[in-house]
Amino acid sequence: MRFKIIIVEPKYQINIGYIARVSMNFGIGKLYFVKPRAKLTGSKAIMFSKHASHLLKNAKVYNSIEDATKECSLVIGTTGIWEKANRTFKRIALLQDSAAKLKKIDERAVVGVLIGRDDTGLSAEEIEGCDMVMYIGTSKKYPVLNISHALALILYEFTKQDFIPLYRDISNRKVEKKELEYLFRIFDNSIQKKRIRNKKAVSAVFRRMVRASQPSGTEVHALITALKK
Repeated sequence: MRFKIIIVEPKYQINIGYIARVSMNFGIGKLYFVKPRAKLTGSKAIMFSKHASHLLKNAKVYNSIEDATKECSLVIGTTGIWEKANRTFKRIALLQDSAAKLKKIDERAVVGVLIGRDDTGLSAEEIEGCDMVMYIGTSKKYPVLNISHALALILYEFTKQDFIPLYRDISNRKVEKKELEYLFRIFDNSIQKKRIRNKKAVSAVFRRMVRASQPSGTEVHALITALKK
């Protein structure tokens, strides 16, 4: 599915910049705005967007939420104050629950994610017009997130399945047999000059511990680095 990130009437350039930056972090290729109150390509917006300034320069601007969501198969509203939605409104869900529901959506669908105003969020009427309403659980003492921070959490939760295989491969690289053999040789050499009565037994214990822990290639490399002279 494709996520269409729609920011409604943003007021501060710094937030606009951070929104662009975090969107690029999670592979979002285009941004959409509804009646922005701050200049999208203002100096602060560009500065805080870092290497994602092209998302602001190429952003599409709409005059209404209705226009912005016309192509969307599903529209998800966001709120930091869930009480804005009528208490009988059954479609409000925590972020993680919303992400789980999206797994059932057609992969060709366009899912609109409405990010409310930096100062007042989405109105109750705008929330009522959404297909789903999403709430990020935070401290009751200060429940309302900055819109760029909220978007970061949303995009992480919505896209993490796309990135997990990549980082799993990096952190859990399988260890090769020759690496283990090299590690054991280095360990044996390191204990030869030590006053150990039964070096053979110590070596055997080390081998058993390493094999039982099923280390990754990265972990074996770290041990080799530590034991090498």
